[in-house]
Amino acid sequence: MKNYNYDEFTSKSYDLDNFYGPDIGEKAMDFALTNTDGQTVQLLDFYNEFLVLELGSITCPLFQGRREGMAKLVSLFPMVNFSVLYVREAHPGSNIPSHKSATEKVSCAIALKSDQETRTILIDDIKGTAHDAYGGYPNAVFIINRNGCIVYRSDWNNVSAIKKALHRLLSGKPANSKSYFLPVQPTIALKTLKRSGQGAIKDFLLGLPTLIWKNVIKRNVLLFFNLTKTVSPDKRC
Repeated sequence: MKNYNYDEFTSKSYDLDNFYGPDIGEKAMDFALTNTDGQTVQLLDFYNEFLVLELGSITCPLFQGRREGMAKLVSLFPMVNFSVLYVREAHPGSNIPSHKSATEKVSCAIALKSDQETRTILIDDIKGTAHDAYGGYPNAVFIINRNGCIVYRSDWNNVSAIKKALHRLLSGKPANSKSYFLPVQPTIALKTLKRSGQGAIKDFLLGLPTLIWKNVIKRNVLLFFNLTKTVSPDKRC
């Protein structure tokens, strides 16, 4: 992606009209990634029936706002694997700038781990190869089955929708819950952006009208009227 590790966020940093991640029923792409212990691991190396893969970064208010809910899902579904793909900084600032090296990216991922993140953190390369392959959005979620197939996806994480999807998948039914975009609590957004440092709040506020229109209004209306694509939980692809 052009200017992948941008220094300043704008609403043009993402194609908010089109999500190009792998679709439901398609093969999930595997990548060799780094974990927070410095080991090389495979993205699809998981042992349970399903993997819930969430994309995120320490400067993403949406990701930070979903963490408490996702932690509850980890406890509720011990028969499911949960991983975070650490991507670029969504809202870089003076304290947590954009990644200029793989070492800086690993350091941010370790900081997230130290902030009581219990899920496995997988760190993408500095070019965002895996992130690009999975659609390039800052907080998308995919549920992948043991056959390596996408059985559920959402371009923006909605914890309640993920919970419903897992209940259905584990009972042998296709996941059909619609993942509506929900804004993050203002206190969490402000805390996250202040942690990023100078520049992050300003850039976020400048892009906010576009974010509200394209995500909260346009996306949710289209999702309401469209049918949800589903596949069998044990889909082979």
